[in-house]
Amino acid sequence: MSASHTQHIEKIWGQWVDMRNEEAANELITYYMYIVDYHVERVASHIPASFDRNDLRSLGLIGLYDALTKFEPSRNLQFSTYATIRVRGSIIDGLRKEDWLPRTLREQTKRIETTIKTLEQKLKRTPDAAEIGEKLNMTEKEVEITMSHALFANIISLDSMTTTNEADQQTGISHMIEDDETVHPDEHVVFNELTEELIAHVKQLNENEQLVISLFYEKELTLTEIGEVLNLTTSRISQIHKQAIFKLRKTLAKLL
Repeated sequence: MSASHTQHIEKIWGQWVDMRNEEAANELITYYMYIVDYHVERVASHIPASFDRNDLRSLGLIGLYDALTKFEPSRNLQFSTYATIRVRGSIIDGLRKEDWLPRTLREQTKRIETTIKTLEQKLKRTPDAAEIGEKLNMTEKEVEITMSHALFANIISLDSMTTTNEADQQTGISHMIEDDETVHPDEHVVFNELTEELIAHVKQLNENEQLVISLFYEKELTLTEIGEVLNLTTSRISQIHKQAIFKLRKTLAKLL
């Protein structure tokens, strides 16, 4: 970014902070739309394609405007960091309120979970996606996608137990964000227990699966970027990711 452009943005911020100028707000929203677009793409990759991305974008815009109106420049925090929390939170909250996981997908998930239990008893081991698909007349890819969507739904469910407290653990700045909900202490106990169980099972994944999960969900790298880090093709990284998701989804199904 050029020095002149930086100065222009600082000037716009001044107009917004001092006068709550509507034109300044619109320009800042346009400037920071990349944050919304980024989180829309991240979330969209985990939910069915039938869910309209424009709806996700609208939710993200609500979060961005919310961040703009509540941000305090005097705090020692970059707006992009603050906005990221608000935008992602707005999208996730919106998904919680919507039945975005279609009934057919929920039914498929239940069928898969039942089949896993049946095959485990028969094979004396955890079946893979191909074996499950053969039993249910589904392709291996269909099984993997279904389990991935269901895992994300459960992660959202877990995330709802912590709201801003989770942000506190990850960023240390939740004291700057209004607490819109009161979370019962018992819910924190349940969440912590589930988190510990899930972390323990992540550690049971093979080395490549652990790396992909860490880089994708914690460092927020794309599959292509992870491939460059691990010197593997994007398709291979995608395969490893799906395998890891399948294993963790099975773990969550037992815990919840």
